[in-house]
Amino acid sequence: MAPRILLARHGQTEWSLSGKHTGRTDIPLLDEGRRGAKLLGERLHRAPLDGLPGVEVRTSPLVRASETCEIAGFGNRAQPWDALMEWDYGAYEGMTPAEIKARQPGWFIWRDGVPDGETLAELSDRADEVIAWARSAERDVLVFAHGHILRALGARWIGEDVSFAARIRLDPTSLSVLGWAYDAPAIERWNDTGHLAG
Repeated sequence: MAPRILLARHGQTEWSLSGKHTGRTDIPLLDEGRRGAKLLGERLHRAPLDGLPGVEVRTSPLVRASETCEIAGFGNRAQPWDALMEWDYGAYEGMTPAEIKARQPGWFIWRDGVPDGETLAELSDRADEVIAWARSAERDVLVFAHGHILRALGARWIGEDVSFAARIRLDPTSLSVLGWAYDAPAIERWNDTGHLAG
């Protein structure tokens, strides 16, 4: 079996709702985020996934991801991993894109990066580390993490520059699957939030 990565983005937080860049600030889930995590867990535990027996689970240690993992029913199987933490936004932590553009007109995070934080190259290297781990054995993996690091994983899985992540939007509590097509890395499913409609 060729290994796949199932990506679960954390539930809604106050900062994700308002559009603030939430890197290393440990923001808890809102009630809406906890509800979404429960619905995501129900989806992962019913057919055809059936609780993903044999899957290896890792989570960002930040509370919004680890709590999503716990509520979804995978906390007892998950290992925290710093490689899954969100992008370190440096001086732009807690700011909205509009606030940043007022300070730096024309700013685009996937091109310009952030001052005093993690570079695009460092983010790309972290994504590559996660991908190398995922491909290291014949088993699927499930990761609970954050919007920008998961988008970076999507881009790097298919061999694109990390800046390609700008083109693959990701909503809170979404499920995505990185797999294979014709023996080449492929995006099987992206930004699926169908479980939230229930």
